[in-house]
Amino acid sequence: MARERRKILVGTVTSDKMDKTVVVQVERLKQHPKYGKVMRIHSKYKVHDENSQAKIGDTVKIVESKPISKEKRWALVEVLESAAE
Repeated sequence: MARERRKILVGTVTSDKMDKTVVVQVERLKQHPKYGKVMRIHSKYKVHDENSQAKIGDTVKIVESKPISKEKRWALVEVLESAAE
């Protein structure tokens, strides 16, 4: 039951320098509460990448998981699109 409620996000890999970890930037649109302008909000997540398959620029799907380390609470599901070489 708990696995069905896990959040799934899609973002772009910005760093792959760590071992079995990538940094994924997720962009979402949010409307300003007072002025109504639509803004782009960026959030960065440290993601567990067991096989080190994601590279910088890849578009990836990540899922919420149990805490893996101090800052890692997300796991890589799949690489949706590879970066253009």
